[in-house]
Amino acid sequence: MISLAQMQTTLGARLTTLDGKPPAARTVSGVHISELGDPTPYLEGGELLLTTGIPFQGPGRRTEEYVARLAHHGVSALGLGLGAGLDEVPDALVRSCRERGLELLVVPDGIPFMDVSRAYWDLVARLGQSDLVASLGTQTALARAAARPDALSSVVRALAQALGGWAAYLPAEEERPTIWPESTRPLLPQLQQETARLNLRGLRSAATFQVHGTGVVAHPVLVGQRIAGVLAIGAGRTLTRADRQVIQTVCVLLSLKAQQDEEAERRTGLLHSAVARLVAGGHLEAARLLAADVGVTLPPGRIRLLLLEGLPTGVPDREVSAVLGALDGGPAVDAGALRLRCTEGGVEICLVDDDAVRFPADRAPGEGAGVVVRAVLSAPLTPAQVPGRLESLREVLAQAPAGALTRPPVSPLDPRAAGWVETLRAHDRGDLLATVQCYLRNRGQWEPAARELGIHRNSLRHRIGIAQRLLQAELDDPDVAANLWLSLKGS
Repeated sequence: MISLAQMQTTLGARLTTLDGKPPAARTVSGVHISELGDPTPYLEGGELLLTTGIPFQGPGRRTEEYVARLAHHGVSALGLGLGAGLDEVPDALVRSCRERGLELLVVPDGIPFMDVSRAYWDLVARLGQSDLVASLGTQTALARAAARPDALSSVVRALAQALGGWAAYLPAEEERPTIWPESTRPLLPQLQQETARLNLRGLRSAATFQVHGTGVVAHPVLVGQRIAGVLAIGAGRTLTRADRQVIQTVCVLLSLKAQQDEEAERRTGLLHSAVARLVAGGHLEAARLLAADVGVTLPPGRIRLLLLEGLPTGVPDREVSAVLGALDGGPAVDAGALRLRCTEGGVEICLVDDDAVRFPADRAPGEGAGVVVRAVLSAPLTPAQVPGRLESLREVLAQAPAGALTRPPVSPLDPRAAGWVETLRAHDRGDLLATVQCYLRNRGQWEPAARELGIHRNSLRHRIGIAQRLLQAELDDPDVAANLWLSLKGS
């Protein structure tokens, strides 16, 4: 890097400090000329900024604010050119620069700013640092691109623009590749074929190959010991040392982005698991409240209870989807519909939206050969029915064959229904059972049921509230009402 001392030595009397002493031991990333009141949007940091003083002429407050902006942005030094706007250095400027730690230099009257800029680039060329200096702006632009919401596409685009060619990122998982410019997307099939042929995802080393007669450089992007994807570049020319440094920077940025995505995915999985545990445990209202608070979507209608045994711990949704598709009689379920799941006692419990479960008619028998996973899928249920079906499905799972999906016969009644009747019958309040019968017979209509019982409707509401808390079930749920009514009729 070029230092202020080197510049002052090269320019001599054309660039001086106020006291004639050597300048501070600072490096300079470039020379920038501006008369804007706030030039920081056009600076990367580390520059020697040259001005004739127009931006801070006026009240002393303006000078303080100007210097504060430069210091906060990381400007290396301020060079004041005398003669065009100011004949001497203002005391307010000296004081503000000293307070903010900003080096203040003077370009005497009659010395063009071009001399300072030319001296900087002469030093760069003389020291063989031109490629390195040119890459600094690129690396800063890449870091800013990585902070954008569309970080992946922004970084790939910035890299391609910096190299004057194209760039592509091929994720290791089954995700959509990112390439820029979009006109080069037809290259993707051959890029994927070549990276697979060279086994880049296994070798963890860079490689070069030809695509449509153009040289391509490919680098694996690592997250720990795992390959997150492959970065492929086509520059159409020989890459310089500075180019390779920029590419390595992009590999690091993509690795950090992949780590952030994995951590976000892990946190999301934990939230889905917590909601699933609450539903499986019969805490439906708590599950709904938590789901609303953390942004988890519960199935709007009926769900199916899916139990799997033999899966590795922490298997991702897409692999669960693939396992289901490989089972004899297995359904086709998109990975996104398998997020609401938890693990208990080595059994994976999934709450799947009934609308997301499809049974392909053209699946050949015997496709589950070699699959060691056992699976049981319930008939469509309401969320309130899940706890009552869970234990019986566990029993079915223990006897289920590996490699096939077991679908237990539909029970005519919810297994909890008989227990509900006994709970109501055993309660201290002797009229509770009759009250629930009357309420169900009148299909949940308060006025007719209250008249039949000869009580006020508010008293009826109070009794029904007691019953629902005892049963931990909503009597307005059609399935709960139907099962309880049939059990009451049969008792």
